[in-house]
Amino acid sequence: MKLLENVNLDCLSELIHTLSLTTGSCRLQLKLESYSCKMTGDDKKLLKNMTNGSEDAGLQALSPPSLGYGFPSPTTSTGQLQDACSTRTFHCLVSALNASFRPDYDFSHAKSEEFSRIPNQNMVTQDIHNMFYTTLGDSFCDIKEHMWNTIDREIVLNQCSFYRYNADLDSDPYGESLWYFNYFFYNKRMKRILFFSCQAQPYGDRDGSEDDDMYYSGPEMSYSDTEITVNQWEDNN
Repeated sequence: MKLLENVNLDCLSELIHTLSLTTGSCRLQLKLESYSCKMTGDDKKLLKNMTNGSEDAGLQALSPPSLGYGFPSPTTSTGQLQDACSTRTFHCLVSALNASFRPDYDFSHAKSEEFSRIPNQNMVTQDIHNMFYTTLGDSFCDIKEHMWNTIDREIVLNQCSFYRYNADLDSDPYGESLWYFNYFFYNKRMKRILFFSCQAQPYGDRDGSEDDDMYYSGPEMSYSDTEITVNQWEDNN
C-alpha cells in the first residue's frame, strides 16, 4: 500500500476535528486516507501468508454489517455469516489498516469475520451522518456536502464497494472510544482504497496529544484556515 498525498482530505480531516473541539460534545479523531493498492514487499509477504502460496485462494467469509456506534450486529438465526469477499480484497483491507496504524498496531492476523461488506453507499452515508450529528449537531450540516464532494473526487463513490472493520476492542485503537466507525471505500477499477475512520473520546479523558498525532498527520491548521476551506467551497458552488 502506498499513501496517496491529498491536501484536500487532510484539510477536511482537520476541519471536522476542529469543529469537535469548538462545537462538539466530545473530541473526534479522524483518519481520511487514500491508498494505492499496488503492493509493497510487506504486502506481498502478507498475501503469500494468506493464500499459502496458492494463486486461487477462494473467498473469505465476512460478518453481517455492523452499523451504529461501532457495536457489532448479531449474526443470522442460524449463526452463519452472510457475505464473503475475495482473498485479494480482504488482503487490501488488512493492508490498509496496517499502513494507517503502523507501527503502533499490526492487523496482519485479523480474521475475515472481523470485517463486513456494506450493501450500498446509502447505508454508509446514513451511518456516518448519524454519528457525526450526535457530536457536531447542526455544525455538521454546514459541511456534509463539502465532505462527500471531497471524498468523491478522490475515490468516485459510485464505483466503490464498501467495507467496515468491526474492531477488536481489547487490542486495537478503538477500545476506549465513546463511539467509532471505520469504513473502506474500495474502487477496484482505480486500484485504490480510501480509509475513513473516526473515534469519539470524551473531553478530559486524556490530553489526547499522542492520539491526535496518530490520527491526523496533515498540515497544521488554525480554525480560521478551516473556515476558509468551507467558504471557498461555498463560493465555487
